[in-house]
Amino acid sequence: MRTWNVAVVGSTGAVGTEFLKLLETREFPIKTLRLLASERSAGKSVDFHGRTYKVETLTANSFEDVDIAFFSAGGSRSKEFAPHAVAAGALVIDNSSAYRMDPSTPLVIPEINPEDIARHSGIIANPNCSTIIMLMAVAPLRKLGAIKRVVVSTYQAASGAGAQAMNELIAQTADALHDRPLVPQVFPYPIAFNLFSHNTRIDESGYNEEERKMILETRKILHDTHFRVSATCVRVPVLRAHSESINVEFSEGGRPTLEQIREVYAETPGVVVVDDRVANHFPMPIEASGTDDVLIGRLRYDDSCENAVDMFVCGDQILKGAALNGLQIAEFWMRSAQ
Repeated sequence: MRTWNVAVVGSTGAVGTEFLKLLETREFPIKTLRLLASERSAGKSVDFHGRTYKVETLTANSFEDVDIAFFSAGGSRSKEFAPHAVAAGALVIDNSSAYRMDPSTPLVIPEINPEDIARHSGIIANPNCSTIIMLMAVAPLRKLGAIKRVVVSTYQAASGAGAQAMNELIAQTADALHDRPLVPQVFPYPIAFNLFSHNTRIDESGYNEEERKMILETRKILHDTHFRVSATCVRVPVLRAHSESINVEFSEGGRPTLEQIREVYAETPGVVVVDDRVANHFPMPIEASGTDDVLIGRLRYDDSCENAVDMFVCGDQILKGAALNGLQIAEFWMRSAQ
């Protein structure tokens, strides 16, 4: 089996740490491993497969002989350093928003549009976590009929804002339980025992950046510039794993039966139906955390619209919403490159 020289950019962050776990547990065929991060993290020791690696400072010259570079250090770092990695001959799989809407960069969920991987020009973009989790549930339903529109409300965990945000939720929870003041540092408002509109910029239409990502990225992934999505994104005091309430409206006369929907999901890799009405057991972020699959449940007809169905979905934002999806892209690319 061919082995590969791999670099992980942002290796000490929440997603970078998950990349390293997955590279080990999925037995990724690594020849050499280079861990890269900011000067603040340089020099830290990281154990991987029985060896100790030193984190190196990310520079323009960090990618000599690298075959695959996983980027999870933010958009500005990707824009600055990804071109250097490509110039050195590496395939960049970027987890930031830097290249997602670049027409020359494929935006890929391997279970949905793996064919787009082949047209890369050195960079393949990982979609936004909320988009991935939504489309893992929505895209398979296109096999059952044309979809007219999707309305989605997200319940997004602290993990979406990184390791420091997760730590802030833990610290604020302790503060709240001990009647201490809640002092936001990562988020604009207290996250413990609270929820608020997603902390991204609001545009002139009233949508925030996270909601726009879900709309525009969906259209690019599905190759449908007219696909209609309305999103409302909210931060909630959950440590890890995003949840989404999704309403899917089919074209006139096209609503499939719940049995057909279940059959499609049973044949779809990467999703699991958790829909026990008797036990009132449906997807929960606590059960989705640490799980590769996206959990789908609360499947029911929308009584207010004869062509729509409702569902509730949970997925690990750090895994399928980020690192796992990126690694799956690399695995698919490797099979074609062998």
